[in-house]
Amino acid sequence: MITVVGTGTGAPVDADAVAGAELVVGGRRHLDAVALPGTAERIVLGPLAPALDAIGEYVGKDRRVVVLASGDPGFFGIVRALAERFGSERLDVRPGVSSVATAFARLGLTWDDAVVVSAHGRDPRTAVHVCRAHPKVAVLTGPGAGPAELGAALARSAPDRVLVVASALGSADERIERVTPAEAAERDWGTAVSVVLCLDETRTSGPVRTLAGPAGTAAAGWALDEVDFAHRDSMITKFEVRALALARLGPRPGELVWDVGSGSGSVAVECARLGAAVSAVEKTADGVARIRANAAAHGVDVHVVHGAAPQALAGLDDPDAVFVGGGGRELPGIVGECARRARRTVVVAMAALDRVPTARAALTEAGFTCDGVLLQSSRLAPLPGDVTRLAATNPVFLLWGARTPGLHEGVAL
Repeated sequence: MITVVGTGTGAPVDADAVAGAELVVGGRRHLDAVALPGTAERIVLGPLAPALDAIGEYVGKDRRVVVLASGDPGFFGIVRALAERFGSERLDVRPGVSSVATAFARLGLTWDDAVVVSAHGRDPRTAVHVCRAHPKVAVLTGPGAGPAELGAALARSAPDRVLVVASALGSADERIERVTPAEAAERDWGTAVSVVLCLDETRTSGPVRTLAGPAGTAAAGWALDEVDFAHRDSMITKFEVRALALARLGPRPGELVWDVGSGSGSVAVECARLGAAVSAVEKTADGVARIRANAAAHGVDVHVVHGAAPQALAGLDDPDAVFVGGGGRELPGIVGECARRARRTVVVAMAALDRVPTARAALTEAGFTCDGVLLQSSRLAPLPGDVTRLAATNPVFLLWGARTPGLHEGVAL
């Protein structure tokens, strides 16, 4: 039997949990904080594979093993690796309070509407995009993905976020510090960071919840009607086109989408409602104002860049997916730049048929597989006498390119 004990957030470890242990595995601070049997072998947890091998030898001889872990070891913790290697039936898990629960408790905040993301040993860009998209996020940090790195990335696109850095939770050295992303980026936080909370305090809490998790990951409908957005002279991506564009973009939590030539921001807002981080690029000042107003009306955060593509794209983080809805004569160059930097897909909407070949060439030259469709739809429209006719909308050519997996190295945050 392997006893897995959660510790490290202030609650003492029950002596019975480690009594009779012949092997105790854990971080150095966990081992030092617990009175262990004098005859027990101790392994300071570093690389996981050698520790698992050592545990396997003891388990194979039916000898008692104790593993000490931080907080709740079943929450982004070692329980997964132990269960995969030895089977969950061999585990006796005794959870402590997770660092996430403790940090929110210190602030007096609920966290049933929070997103929890781990950057420990993972690409930190996922955590950054989740922090941009959601108003309440807990980030489990690690080497190279701590408060400084998180702050540096957010300072470029979400500078108004508040970062709460919780260090050494449950110990005499516990610290809870509120900083801006720019302030976080300038400091050396050391190794005692337990968790970082990222808060958008401009977005208020919702009603009492019956399901945990962020509301934005389950948008109530998509491909919204044009009347749901402020726009100028019907200059908006129609919902039929938007529906297929969203299907091809596949916006999801942890990813970044660009909406280039955003106009009203309808595509940007819909991607944000589906949980993605979004940067909307728009060259007109009135368009920028409309995008911000539409984002606010739908309760999402969209990073709006006032400038003309492709020049305005230079300072943005590499996207996972891109929607190009404008461009004019600059379209081939814009599509080419987007294709060069996109990790996964680029979708282009065009009303002018003669621009299709050059846009397609820009995608294929960047190594994308390319497909497209001409969308023509007719909507029901009333006529006098309680009858209905079909009213045709303007045809739009939708082109999309998908990158072959593994061909994009990306740019570091």
